[in-house]
Amino acid sequence: MSLLVTGSIGIDTIETPAGRRDSVAGGSAIYFAYAASFFTPVRLVGVLGDDAPAGLFDVFGDRDVDTSGLEVRKGSKTFRWHGSYVKDLNEAQSIQTDLNVLAEAGPKIPANFTDSKYVFLANSHPVLQQQLLASIKTPKLVVADTMNLWISVERAELLKLLGKIDGLVLNDGEARLLTEEKNLIKAAKQVLSYGPKFVVIKKGEHGSLLVTKDGQAFVLPAFPAENVVDPTGAGDSFAGGMMGYLATQGHVTPATVKRALAYGTCVASFTIADFSLGGLRSTSREKIDARWNDFKQAMSF
Repeated sequence: MSLLVTGSIGIDTIETPAGRRDSVAGGSAIYFAYAASFFTPVRLVGVLGDDAPAGLFDVFGDRDVDTSGLEVRKGSKTFRWHGSYVKDLNEAQSIQTDLNVLAEAGPKIPANFTDSKYVFLANSHPVLQQQLLASIKTPKLVVADTMNLWISVERAELLKLLGKIDGLVLNDGEARLLTEEKNLIKAAKQVLSYGPKFVVIKKGEHGSLLVTKDGQAFVLPAFPAENVVDPTGAGDSFAGGMMGYLATQGHVTPATVKRALAYGTCVASFTIADFSLGGLRSTSREKIDARWNDFKQAMSF
Protein backbone atom coordinates (compact mmCIF):
# COMPACT_ATOMS: atom_id res chain seq x y z
CA MET A 1 0.00 0.00 0.00
CA SER A 2 1.32 3.46 -0.88
CA LEU A 3 3.25 5.32 1.78
CA LEU A 4 3.36 9.12 1.73
CA VAL A 5 6.35 11.04 3.04
CA THR A 6 6.82 14.76 3.29
CA GLY A 7 9.92 16.48 4.57
CA SER A 8 13.11 18.27 3.62
CA ILE A 9 14.89 17.91 0.29
CA GLY A 10 18.33 19.44 0.24
CA ILE A 11 21.83 19.79 -1.13
CA ASP A 12 24.46 18.53 1.31
CA THR A 13 28.18 19.02 1.74
CA ILE A 14 29.54 16.28 3.99
CA GLU A 15 32.89 15.84 5.72
CA THR A 16 33.83 12.60 7.49
CA PRO A 17 37.10 10.82 8.30
CA ALA A 18 36.59 8.99 4.97
CA GLY A 19 36.64 12.20 2.92
CA ARG A 20 34.41 15.00 1.67
CA ARG A 21 31.56 15.27 -0.81
CA ASP A 22 30.24 18.60 -2.07
CA SER A 23 26.70 19.35 -3.24
CA VAL A 24 25.21 15.87 -3.08
CA ALA A 25 21.53 14.93 -2.80
CA GLY A 26 20.21 14.94 0.76
CA GLY A 27 17.28 15.79 2.98
CA SER A 28 15.10 13.67 5.24
CA ALA A 29 12.43 12.95 2.61
CA ILE A 30 14.98 11.77 0.03
CA TYR A 31 16.65 9.24 2.35
CA PHE A 32 13.29 8.09 3.73
CA ALA A 33 11.71 7.62 0.30
CA TYR A 34 14.61 5.60 -1.08
CA ALA A 35 14.74 3.36 1.98
CA ALA A 36 10.99 2.78 2.10
CA SER A 37 10.82 1.98 -1.62
CA PHE A 38 12.50 -1.38 -0.98
CA PHE A 39 9.23 -2.44 0.66
CA THR A 40 6.30 -0.50 -0.81
CA PRO A 41 5.39 2.23 -3.35
CA VAL A 42 6.23 5.68 -2.00
CA ARG A 43 4.63 9.06 -2.64
CA LEU A 44 7.10 11.90 -2.16
CA VAL A 45 6.00 15.44 -1.29
CA GLY A 46 8.54 18.23 -0.96
CA VAL A 47 9.80 21.52 -2.32
CA LEU A 48 13.11 22.73 -3.70
CA GLY A 49 14.34 25.85 -5.43
CA ASP A 50 15.09 26.34 -9.09
CA ASP A 51 18.80 26.55 -8.29
CA ALA A 52 19.17 22.78 -7.88
CA PRO A 53 21.64 21.34 -10.40
CA ALA A 54 19.92 19.49 -13.22
CA GLY A 55 19.54 15.81 -12.45
CA LEU A 56 20.70 16.04 -8.81
CA PHE A 57 17.42 14.66 -7.50
CA ASP A 58 16.88 12.15 -10.31
CA VAL A 59 18.12 9.58 -7.84
CA PHE A 60 15.33 7.04 -7.73
CA GLY A 61 15.93 5.35 -11.07
CA ASP A 62 13.65 2.32 -11.23
CA ARG A 63 12.54 2.68 -7.59
CA ASP A 64 8.75 2.85 -7.12
CA VAL A 65 8.74 6.47 -5.92
CA ASP A 66 6.09 8.85 -7.26
CA THR A 67 7.74 12.29 -7.41
CA SER A 68 4.73 14.14 -8.82
CA GLY A 69 4.40 15.80 -5.40
CA LEU A 70 7.86 17.35 -5.77
CA GLU A 71 7.54 21.11 -6.33
CA VAL A 72 10.29 23.16 -7.95
CA ARG A 73 9.65 26.72 -6.78
CA LYS A 74 10.75 29.48 -9.14
CA GLY A 75 12.84 32.23 -7.61
CA SER A 76 13.62 30.18 -4.49
CA LYS A 77 16.79 28.47 -3.35
CA THR A 78 17.06 24.86 -2.23
CA PHE A 79 17.74 23.95 1.41
CA ARG A 80 21.47 23.47 1.94
CA TRP A 81 23.39 21.83 4.80
CA HIS A 82 27.12 21.54 5.40
CA GLY A 83 27.94 19.06 8.12
CA SER A 84 31.07 17.47 9.56
CA TYR A 85 31.56 14.15 11.35
CA VAL A 86 35.37 14.49 11.46
CA LYS A 87 35.46 14.85 15.26
CA ASP A 88 32.65 12.41 16.08
CA LEU A 89 30.89 9.97 13.73
CA ASN A 90 27.97 9.80 16.17
CA GLU A 91 27.15 13.49 16.08
CA ALA A 92 27.26 15.90 13.17
CA GLN A 93 28.71 19.37 13.59
CA SER A 94 26.61 21.77 11.53
CA ILE A 95 29.01 24.12 9.79
CA GLN A 96 26.34 25.95 7.79
CA THR A 97 22.58 25.60 7.39
CA ASP A 98 20.62 27.61 4.83
CA LEU A 99 16.89 26.93 5.19
CA ASN A 100 16.08 28.83 1.98
CA VAL A 101 12.85 27.38 0.55
CA LEU A 102 12.12 25.51 3.79
CA ALA A 103 11.49 28.88 5.45
CA GLU A 104 8.70 29.59 2.96
CA ALA A 105 5.21 28.13 2.61
CA GLY A 106 5.15 24.36 2.52
CA PRO A 107 4.35 22.18 -0.49
CA LYS A 108 0.82 21.11 -1.33
CA ILE A 109 -0.21 17.47 -1.29
CA PRO A 110 -1.54 16.45 -4.74
CA ALA A 111 -5.21 15.51 -4.80
CA ASN A 112 -4.40 11.94 -5.85
CA PHE A 113 -2.15 11.57 -2.76
CA THR A 114 -4.82 12.50 -0.21
CA ASP A 115 -6.08 8.91 0.05
CA SER A 116 -2.73 7.70 1.44
CA LYS A 117 -3.18 5.30 4.35
CA TYR A 118 0.39 5.36 5.67
CA VAL A 119 1.94 8.76 6.32
CA PHE A 120 5.35 9.80 7.58
CA LEU A 121 5.84 13.45 8.50
CA ALA A 122 9.61 13.77 8.29
CA ASN A 123 11.34 16.51 10.24
CA SER A 124 9.91 19.97 9.49
CA HIS A 125 8.06 22.77 11.28
CA PRO A 126 5.25 21.22 13.41
CA VAL A 127 2.71 23.72 12.05
CA LEU A 128 3.57 22.61 8.53
CA GLN A 129 3.35 18.96 9.60
CA GLN A 130 -0.16 19.57 10.97
CA GLN A 131 -1.24 21.37 7.80
CA LEU A 132 -0.04 18.55 5.60
CA LEU A 133 -1.67 15.92 7.81
CA ALA A 134 -4.98 17.80 7.55
CA SER A 135 -4.92 17.17 3.80
CA ILE A 136 -5.00 13.38 4.25
CA LYS A 137 -8.52 11.96 4.26
CA THR A 138 -8.47 8.77 6.33
CA PRO A 139 -4.93 7.73 7.27
CA LYS A 140 -4.42 4.34 8.89
CA LEU A 141 -1.02 5.07 10.45
CA VAL A 142 0.67 8.44 10.95
CA VAL A 143 4.20 8.68 12.29
CA ALA A 144 6.30 11.83 12.64
CA ASP A 145 9.87 12.88 13.25
CA THR A 146 11.09 16.07 14.91
CA MET A 147 14.29 17.80 16.06
CA ASN A 148 15.69 19.84 18.92
CA LEU A 149 15.02 23.16 17.16
CA TRP A 150 11.24 22.62 17.11
CA ILE A 151 11.27 21.22 20.65
CA SER A 152 12.95 24.40 21.84
CA VAL A 153 11.10 27.09 19.85
CA GLU A 154 7.79 25.49 18.81
CA ARG A 155 6.98 23.25 21.76
CA ALA A 156 3.27 24.19 21.91
CA GLU A 157 2.72 23.37 18.24
CA LEU A 158 4.73 20.18 18.54
CA LEU A 159 2.53 19.03 21.42
CA LYS A 160 -0.54 19.70 19.26
CA LEU A 161 0.98 17.50 16.56
CA LEU A 162 1.68 14.70 19.04
CA GLY A 163 -2.01 14.58 19.87
CA LYS A 164 -2.79 13.79 16.22
CA ILE A 165 -0.31 11.04 15.38
CA ASP A 166 0.15 7.34 16.11
CA GLY A 167 3.92 7.23 16.51
CA LEU A 168 6.90 9.48 17.06
CA VAL A 169 10.52 8.88 16.04
CA LEU A 170 13.26 10.98 17.65
CA ASN A 171 16.76 10.57 19.02
CA ASP A 172 17.79 10.21 22.65
CA GLY A 173 18.88 13.82 23.06
CA GLU A 174 15.60 15.08 21.63
CA ALA A 175 13.60 12.77 23.89
CA ARG A 176 15.38 14.12 26.95
CA LEU A 177 14.94 17.72 25.77
CA LEU A 178 11.23 17.22 25.09
CA THR A 179 10.44 15.54 28.42
CA GLU A 180 13.19 16.81 30.74
CA GLU A 181 13.70 13.18 31.76
CA LYS A 182 17.21 11.70 31.75
CA ASN A 183 16.02 8.10 31.89
CA LEU A 184 14.88 7.09 28.39
CA ILE A 185 12.14 4.74 29.59
CA LYS A 186 10.63 7.56 31.63
CA ALA A 187 11.13 9.92 28.71
CA ALA A 188 9.33 7.54 26.36
CA LYS A 189 6.38 7.14 28.72
CA GLN A 190 6.13 10.91 29.02
CA VAL A 191 6.04 11.23 25.22
CA LEU A 192 3.25 8.66 25.12
CA SER A 193 1.24 10.77 27.55
CA TYR A 194 1.16 13.49 24.88
CA GLY A 195 -0.84 11.26 22.53
CA PRO A 196 1.14 8.78 20.40
CA LYS A 197 0.54 5.05 20.68
CA PHE A 198 4.24 4.26 20.40
CA VAL A 199 7.55 6.06 20.45
CA VAL A 200 10.86 5.02 18.90
CA ILE A 201 13.98 6.57 20.38
CA LYS A 202 17.09 6.33 18.19
CA LYS A 203 20.40 5.92 20.01
CA GLY A 204 22.90 6.00 17.15
CA GLU A 205 25.51 3.27 17.38
CA HIS A 206 23.67 1.97 20.47
CA GLY A 207 20.53 1.03 18.54
CA SER A 208 16.95 1.98 19.32
CA LEU A 209 14.26 1.78 21.97
CA LEU A 210 10.55 1.13 21.38
CA VAL A 211 7.94 1.81 24.05
CA THR A 212 4.24 1.30 23.41
CA LYS A 213 1.10 2.67 25.01
CA ASP A 214 0.33 -0.69 26.62
CA GLY A 215 3.63 -0.61 28.49
CA GLN A 216 5.78 -2.84 26.30
CA ALA A 217 9.44 -1.88 25.94
CA PHE A 218 11.83 -3.29 23.34
CA VAL A 219 15.53 -2.51 22.95
CA LEU A 220 17.37 -3.33 19.72
CA PRO A 221 21.10 -2.84 19.15
CA ALA A 222 22.49 -1.31 15.99
CA PHE A 223 23.67 -3.67 13.28
CA PRO A 224 27.40 -4.28 13.86
CA ALA A 225 29.02 -2.26 11.08
CA GLU A 226 32.73 -2.47 10.34
CA ASN A 227 32.86 0.37 7.81
CA VAL A 228 31.13 3.66 8.62
CA VAL A 229 31.70 6.19 5.83
CA ASP A 230 28.88 8.72 6.22
CA PRO A 231 26.17 8.63 8.93
CA THR A 232 24.08 11.30 7.17
CA GLY A 233 20.55 10.04 6.55
CA ALA A 234 20.92 6.97 8.76
CA GLY A 235 18.02 8.00 11.00
CA ASP A 236 15.82 8.84 8.02
CA SER A 237 16.69 5.55 6.33
CA PHE A 238 15.91 3.75 9.59
CA ALA A 239 12.47 5.40 9.61
CA GLY A 240 11.99 4.60 5.92
CA GLY A 241 12.74 0.92 6.40
CA MET A 242 10.50 0.80 9.47
CA MET A 243 7.54 2.52 7.81
CA GLY A 244 8.04 0.73 4.51
CA TYR A 245 7.69 -2.61 6.25
CA LEU A 246 4.71 -1.48 8.35
CA ALA A 247 2.91 -0.37 5.17
CA THR A 248 2.99 -3.99 3.98
CA GLN A 249 1.31 -5.33 7.13
CA GLY A 250 -2.44 -5.64 7.56
CA HIS A 251 -2.40 -4.71 11.24
CA VAL A 252 0.11 -2.64 13.16
CA THR A 253 0.83 -4.41 16.44
CA PRO A 254 3.75 -4.25 18.88
CA ALA A 255 5.12 -7.39 17.22
CA THR A 256 5.05 -5.90 13.72
CA VAL A 257 6.64 -2.68 14.97
CA LYS A 258 9.46 -4.73 16.52
CA ARG A 259 10.11 -6.47 13.20
CA ALA A 260 9.88 -3.09 11.46
CA LEU A 261 12.58 -1.68 13.76
CA ALA A 262 14.87 -4.54 12.79
CA TYR A 263 14.28 -3.81 9.10
CA GLY A 264 14.95 -0.12 9.68
CA THR A 265 18.17 -0.98 11.48
CA CYS A 266 19.36 -3.15 8.59
CA VAL A 267 18.50 -0.55 5.94
CA ALA A 268 20.36 2.14 7.89
CA SER A 269 23.42 -0.10 8.05
CA PHE A 270 23.64 0.10 4.25
CA THR A 271 23.20 3.88 4.24
CA ILE A 272 26.25 4.53 6.42
CA ALA A 273 28.53 2.46 4.18
CA ASP A 274 28.90 5.21 1.56
CA PHE A 275 28.37 8.93 1.03
CA SER A 276 24.90 10.34 0.36
CA LEU A 277 22.65 7.70 -1.25
CA GLY A 278 25.53 5.54 -2.46
CA GLY A 279 25.00 2.83 0.14
CA LEU A 280 21.27 2.53 -0.56
CA ARG A 281 21.72 2.60 -4.32
CA SER A 282 24.15 -0.31 -4.13
CA THR A 283 21.84 -2.63 -2.18
CA SER A 284 18.63 -4.56 -2.88
CA ARG A 285 15.66 -6.02 -1.05
CA GLU A 286 17.33 -9.42 -1.24
CA LYS A 287 20.45 -8.10 0.50
CA ILE A 288 18.33 -6.34 3.11
CA ASP A 289 16.36 -9.52 3.81
CA ALA A 290 19.58 -11.52 4.12
CA ARG A 291 20.99 -9.02 6.60
CA TRP A 292 17.67 -8.99 8.50
CA ASN A 293 17.80 -12.79 8.86
CA ASP A 294 21.40 -12.63 10.07
CA PHE A 295 20.43 -9.90 12.53
CA LYS A 296 17.48 -11.93 13.79
CA GLN A 297 19.69 -14.97 14.28
CA ALA A 298 22.24 -12.89 16.18
CA MET A 299 19.49 -11.63 18.52
CA SER A 300 18.28 -15.14 19.39
CA PHE A 301 19.44 -16.72 22.62
